[in-house]
Amino acid sequence: MKKLFTIVLGLLLLNSCIPIRIAPSISDYKLTKGKRFERGLPEKTTFVFEDPKEADAFYNYINTKYNLEDYYVDVEVPFKIEDNEYFLSFYEVEIPSKTLNLLPMVLDAALIASDSDAILTDSYESRSGNWYIAIEVFSTAEKDCLHEDSVSREVVLPYLRNLKEEYLSTHNYNEVVFKN
Repeated sequence: MKKLFTIVLGLLLLNSCIPIRIAPSISDYKLTKGKRFERGLPEKTTFVFEDPKEADAFYNYINTKYNLEDYYVDVEVPFKIEDNEYFLSFYEVEIPSKTLNLLPMVLDAALIASDSDAILTDSYESRSGNWYIAIEVFSTAEKDCLHEDSVSREVVLPYLRNLKEEYLSTHNYNEVVFKN
């Protein structure tokens, strides 16, 4: 019985993958400090949501919606809410989920022990990328309009929720021009 248990435990370990980094799962959106979410982001509070579309889709959406003609599309995009002018900057962020695969390591170790070359070195680690859009909002009066103490937060947050919903539901970005 003890031998069977050892064999089953050994097989389970060989077939297992050990997660090294798990990308966050965001169901709707998340307000967080940019640097806390991803190192390259600014210190400001950011509106973050998962981006299921292909690369540069949000760039094309913002470029079309605000008629920017590829000029400063990802930084200082002006928009108005109740006669107040705000600016948004966005970042497309990839956070990969990484797992360590034990079976290829054990097989290569056995090959090396029998004087052969390792053949599965590319399979030691698995990655799958998750993409996110992080948006920061500022104005001439406030540096961080999404900060919890910001006066503008109550009007900017619904605007960003609507922007996200419109982006995710739009397939042809020229539709956005006709909606406005």
